[in-house]
Amino acid sequence: MTQQSESAPESAPESAPESTMQLTAAVPAPPTAPPLFPPGVPAPVKVKKDRRVLRAVLRWTAAVTVFAAVGAGTTYAVTERTRGDLPGLATESDGRWEYPAIEKPPLPAGAPAAFAEGNTREEHFADLRKLVLPAPEGATEDKKLAGKNGWLPTATYLDVYEKDARADLAQALKDGALRHIAARGWTMPDGTHTRIYLLRFNTGAFAREYDANVVGSSDGLTGAPDTEENFSWTGESGSVVRYTKLNVYDEVRPYGKEQVRQAYIQSGDVVALVAQSRAGRVAKIPFQQTVALQNQLLG
Repeated sequence: MTQQSESAPESAPESAPESTMQLTAAVPAPPTAPPLFPPGVPAPVKVKKDRRVLRAVLRWTAAVTVFAAVGAGTTYAVTERTRGDLPGLATESDGRWEYPAIEKPPLPAGAPAAFAEGNTREEHFADLRKLVLPAPEGATEDKKLAGKNGWLPTATYLDVYEKDARADLAQALKDGALRHIAARGWTMPDGTHTRIYLLRFNTGAFAREYDANVVGSSDGLTGAPDTEENFSWTGESGSVVRYTKLNVYDEVRPYGKEQVRQAYIQSGDVVALVAQSRAGRVAKIPFQQTVALQNQLLG
């Protein structure tokens, strides 16, 4: 019995190294893991649970994304502070004037619009006096430009130009079959003086001829005898209204006591002059705003 217990087991491989046998014998067998769920308790359905969790995670992720987007959008809007984008919030003024609500005057019964099909003369049948842009808030109106019953004498209009240009302009107006002149002027608290003149000719053809042959070659307004056309202005202020033509002129430096800006709008049978002057310099934004609004009224 003693000899049998001291002999090697028959199952041990004869070729196994002694070191391997010792290492294997030294490492105990891993303990058996307890069951994940106690006996009698069914395991939950993993697929359904995972989907519910996934849906909940997606809902929270979407909510966080929406809040992040809204926060980012609000930050962008407040940072940009685009005029009119934030009703109820105070924004820094960009220099624009506060004009009243502007609407085109009604047409007489049965009268077509200026550029309607069939209106070959391109006539504005609406009251010309109501096509002049109203004065903005805070303005002091120029009573001299009110005229009699709203119609301005030709001589008063010619006073806008240098003396040596008035005779030729008067003849051009006569040859162009000028019918009426309506005007309005005002002065803002900062001293900017605005004058708007609407000249109605017999037809659109006469107005185009006057605009092409006289406006571009005129010597400029009183106080600004030398001018140059600003070709980049329409690109800065937006597209010109359909069916209309716009030309903007800047006074050539050095300025006199005042800087003068002027713009001409030709729309059908009407040629409009918008002029602004101010001691020092005329602000760019209100000038563009005024011209654009007058252009829209005539378009």
